[in-house]
Amino acid sequence: MTNEARPTIAEIVVGDDPDSWRAGGFAVDDDGTCRVGTVRLALVGRADGKRIRSWSLRDATPGSLDTGELDGLPTTADERGPLDPAAHPNGVRSIDHVVLATGNPARTTGAFERVGLVASRVRHTDSYGAPMSQTFFRAGEVIVELIGPDDPPPDGADGPAAFFGLAYTVDDLDTTAALLADHLGTVKDAVQPGRRIVTLRHKELDMSVATAFMSPEPGDATSR
Repeated sequence: MTNEARPTIAEIVVGDDPDSWRAGGFAVDDDGTCRVGTVRLALVGRADGKRIRSWSLRDATPGSLDTGELDGLPTTADERGPLDPAAHPNGVRSIDHVVLATGNPARTTGAFERVGLVASRVRHTDSYGAPMSQTFFRAGEVIVELIGPDDPPPDGADGPAAFFGLAYTVDDLDTTAALLADHLGTVKDAVQPGRRIVTLRHKELDMSVATAFMSPEPGDATSR
């Protein structure tokens, strides 16, 4: 599989009401589709539960998703091309990264490699408490960040992978912060050099997905 044919994220299904995302500054179509970059976010309501419910991938290794799951993540193949991205009042232009959690990074990484997602980097840190690893995969314009313990439990009680949250690149972080000031944490430096990040207090808006906004990459000619 060539780099050009590696999987990309086509759709992420979220158990939220479209109006809660509109309150967070997202543009949502009448059918509940939130078009962010090349990814469809399908806001399907709470009937089947909250948070990220599933995702679909383009260009996965043929046959690798026939079971409908990827190390516990509900996952399907998707042949649809991307829709035109929407213009969002909060300045969101694309999904920077999707955060996933696992009890066993090596096992989940192996599952990802079988569908064609190849780890590009592993970072070890104790900045968030217990030692953990962050494994990064490139899926088109989106980075998949897999977090998990450096030392999984030996008794097999390591659990499947799970969806955790979304971080977005915005045109201008200060403009986003001004729009959503009452619902944001403190803007701070991101791990990525030259970038800043702020978290959304998503529960205040009845959104169930952990959400962060990030400034563009340094030198990005499309940023303001």
